[in-house]
Amino acid sequence: MSVKSRLLAALLAAIPAVLATAPATAAPYPERPITMVVPFPPGGPTDLVARVLAKQLADQMGQSVVVENKGGANGTIGMQAAAGAKPDGYTILYNTSSIALSPNLYSKLAFDPEKDFTAITSTATVPMVLLVHPSVPANTVQEFIDYARANPGKLSYASAGAGNVTHLTAFLFAQSAKIDAMHIPYRGSAPGMTDLVGGQVHFMTNTLNDSLPFIREGRVKALAITSAKRSELLPDIPTLGESVMPGFESGAWQGVVAPAGTPEEIVNRLNKEILAALKSSAVQEQLARQGTQILGASPEEYQQYISSEIVRWGDVIRAAGVKLD
Repeated sequence: MSVKSRLLAALLAAIPAVLATAPATAAPYPERPITMVVPFPPGGPTDLVARVLAKQLADQMGQSVVVENKGGANGTIGMQAAAGAKPDGYTILYNTSSIALSPNLYSKLAFDPEKDFTAITSTATVPMVLLVHPSVPANTVQEFIDYARANPGKLSYASAGAGNVTHLTAFLFAQSAKIDAMHIPYRGSAPGMTDLVGGQVHFMTNTLNDSLPFIREGRVKALAITSAKRSELLPDIPTLGESVMPGFESGAWQGVVAPAGTPEEIVNRLNKEILAALKSSAVQEQLARQGTQILGASPEEYQQYISSEIVRWGDVIRAAGVKLD
Protein backbone atom coordinates (compact mmCIF):
# COMPACT_ATOMS: atom_id res chain seq x y z
CA MET A 1 0.00 0.00 0.00
CA SER A 2 1.37 3.39 -0.92
CA VAL A 3 2.04 6.13 1.59
CA LYS A 4 -0.89 8.09 0.16
CA SER A 5 -3.21 5.12 0.56
CA ARG A 6 -2.08 4.52 4.15
CA LEU A 7 -2.73 8.20 5.05
CA LEU A 8 -6.19 8.08 3.51
CA ALA A 9 -7.02 4.90 5.39
CA ALA A 10 -5.84 6.47 8.66
CA LEU A 11 -7.99 9.54 8.10
CA LEU A 12 -11.07 7.45 7.34
CA ALA A 13 -10.50 5.37 10.44
CA ALA A 14 -10.26 8.48 12.60
CA ILE A 15 -13.57 9.99 11.45
CA PRO A 16 -15.84 7.89 13.75
CA ALA A 17 -13.75 8.84 16.77
CA VAL A 18 -13.91 12.53 15.90
CA LEU A 19 -17.65 12.35 15.41
CA ALA A 20 -18.10 10.54 18.71
CA THR A 21 -16.31 13.29 20.63
CA ALA A 22 -17.97 16.21 18.82
CA PRO A 23 -20.57 18.10 20.88
CA ALA A 24 -24.17 17.17 20.12
CA THR A 25 -26.21 19.84 18.38
CA ALA A 26 -29.18 20.92 20.50
CA ALA A 27 -32.53 20.00 19.01
CA PRO A 28 -34.49 23.04 17.81
CA TYR A 29 -37.19 24.25 20.22
CA PRO A 30 -39.92 23.12 20.21
CA GLU A 31 -39.41 19.55 19.04
CA ARG A 32 -42.53 18.19 20.77
CA PRO A 33 -45.92 19.48 22.00
CA ILE A 34 -46.08 22.25 24.60
CA THR A 35 -48.51 21.98 27.52
CA MET A 36 -50.30 25.19 28.47
CA VAL A 37 -51.73 24.81 31.98
CA VAL A 38 -54.93 26.81 32.53
CA PRO A 39 -55.70 26.89 36.28
CA PHE A 40 -59.46 27.17 35.76
CA PRO A 41 -62.18 24.90 34.36
CA PRO A 42 -62.86 24.71 30.61
CA GLY A 43 -65.35 27.12 29.10
CA GLY A 44 -64.67 30.07 31.38
CA PRO A 45 -63.36 33.49 30.28
CA THR A 46 -59.72 32.55 30.94
CA ASP A 47 -59.97 29.23 29.12
CA LEU A 48 -61.61 30.85 26.08
CA VAL A 49 -58.73 33.30 25.60
CA ALA A 50 -56.07 30.67 26.30
CA ARG A 51 -57.43 28.35 23.61
CA VAL A 52 -57.47 31.09 20.99
CA LEU A 53 -53.84 31.86 21.79
CA ALA A 54 -52.81 28.19 21.94
CA LYS A 55 -54.16 27.51 18.45
CA GLN A 56 -52.34 30.49 16.94
CA LEU A 57 -49.07 29.52 18.68
CA ALA A 58 -49.36 25.99 17.33
CA ASP A 59 -49.83 27.33 13.81
CA GLN A 60 -46.80 29.60 14.16
CA MET A 61 -44.42 27.19 15.89
CA GLY A 62 -45.29 23.97 14.07
CA GLN A 63 -46.02 22.05 17.27
CA SER A 64 -49.22 21.40 19.17
CA VAL A 65 -49.93 23.60 22.19
CA VAL A 66 -52.15 21.47 24.40
CA VAL A 67 -54.40 23.25 26.90
CA GLU A 68 -54.56 21.37 30.20
CA ASN A 69 -57.22 22.60 32.63
CA LYS A 70 -56.32 22.22 36.31
CA GLY A 71 -58.98 24.19 38.16
CA GLY A 72 -59.64 24.65 41.86
CA ALA A 73 -58.83 26.86 44.85
CA ASN A 74 -58.87 30.16 42.97
CA GLY A 75 -56.32 28.84 40.49
CA THR A 76 -53.73 27.74 43.04
CA ILE A 77 -53.91 24.02 42.14
CA GLY A 78 -52.96 24.65 38.53
CA MET A 79 -50.35 27.23 39.46
CA GLN A 80 -48.70 24.82 41.90
CA ALA A 81 -48.61 22.09 39.24
CA ALA A 82 -46.98 24.42 36.72
CA ALA A 83 -44.48 25.74 39.26
CA GLY A 84 -43.25 22.18 39.88
CA ALA A 85 -42.89 21.27 36.21
CA LYS A 86 -39.54 20.80 34.50
CA PRO A 87 -38.20 24.21 33.38
CA ASP A 88 -37.60 23.22 29.76
CA GLY A 89 -40.18 25.30 27.92
CA TYR A 90 -42.59 22.41 27.44
CA THR A 91 -44.87 23.42 30.33
CA ILE A 92 -46.13 27.00 30.54
CA LEU A 93 -48.84 28.54 32.69
CA TYR A 94 -51.61 30.72 31.34
CA ASN A 95 -52.04 32.83 34.43
CA THR A 96 -54.57 35.41 35.55
CA SER A 97 -54.57 38.12 38.20
CA SER A 98 -54.96 35.27 40.71
CA ILE A 99 -51.17 34.94 40.57
CA ALA A 100 -51.03 38.30 42.37
CA LEU A 101 -54.05 37.70 44.61
CA SER A 102 -53.09 34.26 45.95
CA PRO A 103 -50.02 35.21 48.01
CA ASN A 104 -52.20 37.71 49.86
CA LEU A 105 -55.16 35.36 50.31
CA TYR A 106 -53.31 32.22 51.48
CA SER A 107 -50.80 32.26 54.33
CA LYS A 108 -49.41 28.81 53.43
CA LEU A 109 -49.10 28.90 49.67
CA ALA A 110 -47.06 26.01 48.23
CA PHE A 111 -45.32 28.25 45.69
CA ASP A 112 -43.97 31.78 45.43
CA PRO A 113 -45.32 33.64 42.38
CA GLU A 114 -42.19 35.81 42.16
CA LYS A 115 -39.56 33.12 42.81
CA ASP A 116 -41.08 29.99 41.26
CA PHE A 117 -42.06 31.48 37.90
CA THR A 118 -40.32 33.28 35.08
CA ALA A 119 -42.50 35.89 33.40
CA ILE A 120 -42.94 35.66 29.63
CA THR A 121 -45.54 38.30 28.74
CA SER A 122 -48.92 39.76 29.55
CA THR A 123 -51.55 38.80 27.00
CA ALA A 124 -54.95 40.37 27.60
CA THR A 125 -57.33 41.86 30.08
CA VAL A 126 -61.04 41.19 30.31
CA PRO A 127 -62.68 44.45 31.44
CA MET A 128 -65.17 44.36 34.24
CA VAL A 129 -68.53 46.09 34.33
CA LEU A 130 -70.37 47.68 37.22
CA LEU A 131 -73.86 46.19 36.93
CA VAL A 132 -77.04 46.99 38.83
CA HIS A 133 -80.48 45.40 38.86
CA PRO A 134 -83.04 47.36 36.78
CA SER A 135 -85.03 48.13 39.94
CA VAL A 136 -82.16 50.24 41.31
CA PRO A 137 -83.12 53.89 40.64
CA ALA A 138 -79.83 54.90 39.07
CA ASN A 139 -78.65 55.30 35.50
CA THR A 140 -75.20 56.75 36.20
CA VAL A 141 -72.43 55.88 38.62
CA GLN A 142 -72.96 59.08 40.60
CA GLU A 143 -76.71 58.41 40.91
CA PHE A 144 -75.92 54.91 42.17
CA ILE A 145 -73.41 56.21 44.72
CA ASP A 146 -75.94 58.77 45.96
CA TYR A 147 -78.59 56.06 46.25
CA ALA A 148 -76.26 53.69 48.10
CA ARG A 149 -75.16 56.40 50.52
CA ALA A 150 -78.82 57.19 51.23
CA ASN A 151 -79.39 53.51 52.07
CA PRO A 152 -76.39 52.45 54.15
CA GLY A 153 -76.16 48.73 54.80
CA LYS A 154 -79.27 47.98 52.73
CA LEU A 155 -77.58 47.04 49.46
CA SER A 156 -75.76 43.81 48.66
CA TYR A 157 -73.38 42.78 45.91
CA ALA A 158 -72.58 39.41 44.35
CA SER A 159 -69.19 37.99 43.44
CA ALA A 160 -67.78 34.81 41.92
CA GLY A 161 -66.30 33.96 45.33
CA ALA A 162 -64.50 35.49 48.28
CA GLY A 163 -61.12 36.81 47.20
CA ASN A 164 -62.02 36.57 43.53
CA VAL A 165 -61.25 39.65 41.40
CA THR A 166 -65.02 40.21 41.02
CA HIS A 167 -65.24 40.50 44.82
CA LEU A 168 -62.17 42.68 45.26
CA THR A 169 -63.09 45.05 42.44
CA ALA A 170 -66.54 45.62 43.92
CA PHE A 171 -65.02 46.07 47.38
CA LEU A 172 -62.49 48.58 46.01
CA PHE A 173 -65.32 50.47 44.28
CA ALA A 174 -67.44 50.54 47.45
CA GLN A 175 -64.46 51.62 49.52
CA SER A 176 -63.55 54.39 47.07
CA ALA A 177 -67.18 55.56 46.88
CA LYS A 178 -67.56 55.39 50.67
CA ILE A 179 -70.66 53.23 50.51
CA ASP A 180 -71.71 50.49 52.91
CA ALA A 181 -72.91 47.29 51.20
CA MET A 182 -72.97 43.59 52.06
CA HIS A 183 -70.88 41.09 50.09
CA ILE A 184 -72.60 37.86 49.00
CA PRO A 185 -70.07 35.35 47.61
CA TYR A 186 -71.17 32.69 45.11
CA ARG A 187 -69.47 29.64 43.62
CA GLY A 188 -68.73 31.25 40.29
CA SER A 189 -70.02 34.24 38.39
CA ALA A 190 -72.97 32.37 36.79
CA PRO A 191 -75.00 31.90 40.01
CA GLY A 192 -74.09 35.43 41.06
CA MET A 193 -75.45 36.81 37.79
CA THR A 194 -78.58 34.68 38.19
CA ASP A 195 -79.34 36.28 41.54
CA LEU A 196 -78.51 39.77 40.24
CA VAL A 197 -80.96 39.29 37.36
CA GLY A 198 -83.51 37.94 39.83
CA GLY A 199 -83.11 40.92 42.16
CA GLN A 200 -81.77 38.94 45.13
CA VAL A 201 -78.68 41.21 45.10
CA HIS A 202 -78.41 44.82 43.93
CA PHE A 203 -75.10 45.09 42.09
CA MET A 204 -72.01 43.26 40.91
CA THR A 205 -68.73 43.87 39.10
CA ASN A 206 -68.41 41.07 36.58
CA THR A 207 -66.31 40.34 33.52
CA LEU A 208 -67.59 41.91 30.31
CA ASN A 209 -67.73 38.68 28.31
CA ASP A 210 -69.94 37.07 30.97
CA SER A 211 -72.15 40.14 31.25
CA LEU A 212 -72.81 41.14 27.65
CA PRO A 213 -75.85 38.91 26.97
CA PHE A 214 -77.61 40.18 30.12
CA ILE A 215 -76.80 43.81 29.28
CA ARG A 216 -78.04 43.50 25.70
CA GLU A 217 -81.27 41.86 26.85
CA GLY A 218 -81.89 44.65 29.38
CA ARG A 219 -81.86 42.25 32.30
CA VAL A 220 -79.18 44.31 34.09
CA LYS A 221 -78.00 47.90 33.73
CA ALA A 222 -74.33 48.62 32.96
CA LEU A 223 -73.19 51.81 34.65
CA ALA A 224 -69.43 51.77 34.08
CA ILE A 225 -66.42 49.85 32.80
CA THR A 226 -63.65 49.31 35.35
CA SER A 227 -60.76 49.22 32.86
CA ALA A 228 -58.62 52.21 31.86
CA LYS A 229 -60.41 52.72 28.54
CA ARG A 230 -63.92 52.18 27.21
CA SER A 231 -64.92 48.95 25.53
CA GLU A 232 -65.67 48.98 21.81
CA LEU A 233 -68.56 46.64 22.57
CA LEU A 234 -70.14 49.19 24.95
CA PRO A 235 -68.86 52.51 23.61
CA ASP A 236 -71.53 54.56 25.43
CA ILE A 237 -70.65 53.16 28.85
CA PRO A 238 -68.04 55.36 30.60
CA THR A 239 -65.13 54.10 32.63
CA LEU A 240 -65.13 54.59 36.37
CA GLY A 241 -61.95 56.60 35.94
CA GLU A 242 -63.53 59.15 33.63
CA SER A 243 -66.81 59.38 35.52
CA VAL A 244 -66.28 59.69 39.27
CA MET A 245 -63.04 57.94 40.27
CA PRO A 246 -59.96 59.25 38.45
CA GLY A 247 -57.26 56.60 38.23
CA PHE A 248 -59.57 53.68 39.07
CA GLU A 249 -58.62 50.60 37.08
CA SER A 250 -59.34 46.93 37.57
CA GLY A 251 -59.65 44.02 35.21
CA ALA A 252 -59.20 40.29 34.96
CA TRP A 253 -55.73 40.48 33.41
CA GLN A 254 -53.93 37.47 31.99
CA GLY A 255 -50.48 36.43 30.85
CA VAL A 256 -48.03 33.60 30.42
CA VAL A 257 -45.26 32.47 32.77
CA ALA A 258 -42.94 29.47 32.86
CA PRO A 259 -41.34 27.54 35.73
CA ALA A 260 -38.34 29.36 37.20
CA GLY A 261 -35.10 28.26 35.58
CA THR A 262 -36.51 28.03 32.05
CA PRO A 263 -33.62 28.97 29.72
CA GLU A 264 -33.54 32.62 28.71
CA GLU A 265 -33.45 31.79 24.99
CA ILE A 266 -36.68 29.79 25.33
CA VAL A 267 -38.36 32.56 27.35
CA ASN A 268 -37.40 35.07 24.67
CA ARG A 269 -38.62 32.76 21.89
CA LEU A 270 -41.97 32.30 23.62
CA ASN A 271 -42.25 36.04 24.21
CA LYS A 272 -41.61 36.72 20.52
CA GLU A 273 -44.13 34.08 19.38
CA ILE A 274 -46.87 35.20 21.79
CA LEU A 275 -46.49 38.85 20.85
CA ALA A 276 -46.73 37.88 17.18
CA ALA A 277 -49.83 35.79 17.92
CA LEU A 278 -51.48 38.71 19.73
CA LYS A 279 -50.91 40.88 16.65
CA SER A 280 -52.41 38.31 14.27
CA SER A 281 -55.77 39.14 12.74
CA ALA A 282 -57.19 35.74 13.79
CA VAL A 283 -56.50 36.34 17.48
CA GLN A 284 -57.50 40.01 17.44
CA GLU A 285 -60.83 39.29 15.75
CA GLN A 286 -61.75 36.49 18.15
CA LEU A 287 -60.76 38.38 21.28
CA ALA A 288 -62.54 41.53 20.12
CA ARG A 289 -65.78 39.55 19.91
CA GLN A 290 -65.28 38.59 23.57
CA GLY A 291 -64.66 42.17 24.63
CA THR A 292 -61.10 41.25 25.58
CA GLN A 293 -58.44 43.95 25.33
CA ILE A 294 -55.01 42.84 24.08
CA LEU A 295 -51.87 43.61 26.08
CA GLY A 296 -48.26 42.49 25.53
CA ALA A 297 -44.97 43.17 27.31
CA SER A 298 -41.35 42.11 27.59
CA PRO A 299 -40.51 39.45 30.21
CA GLU A 300 -38.96 42.13 32.42
CA GLU A 301 -41.98 44.43 32.14
CA TYR A 302 -44.39 41.62 32.94
CA GLN A 303 -42.34 40.50 35.95
CA GLN A 304 -42.43 44.05 37.31
CA TYR A 305 -46.17 44.28 36.72
CA ILE A 306 -46.87 41.06 38.62
CA SER A 307 -44.80 42.30 41.56
CA SER A 308 -46.60 45.66 41.60
CA GLU A 309 -50.01 43.95 41.50
CA ILE A 310 -49.08 41.72 44.45
CA VAL A 311 -48.43 44.87 46.47
CA ARG A 312 -51.51 46.70 45.19
CA TRP A 313 -54.00 43.91 45.82
CA GLY A 314 -52.37 43.08 49.15
CA ASP A 315 -53.55 46.45 50.43
CA VAL A 316 -57.09 45.83 49.16
CA ILE A 317 -57.27 42.29 50.55
CA ARG A 318 -56.09 43.37 53.99
CA ALA A 319 -58.66 46.16 53.99
CA ALA A 320 -61.35 43.66 52.99
CA GLY A 321 -60.23 41.25 55.72
CA VAL A 322 -60.22 38.25 53.39
CA LYS A 323 -58.27 35.06 54.19
CA LEU A 324 -58.92 31.75 52.48
CA ASP A 325 -57.04 29.32 54.73
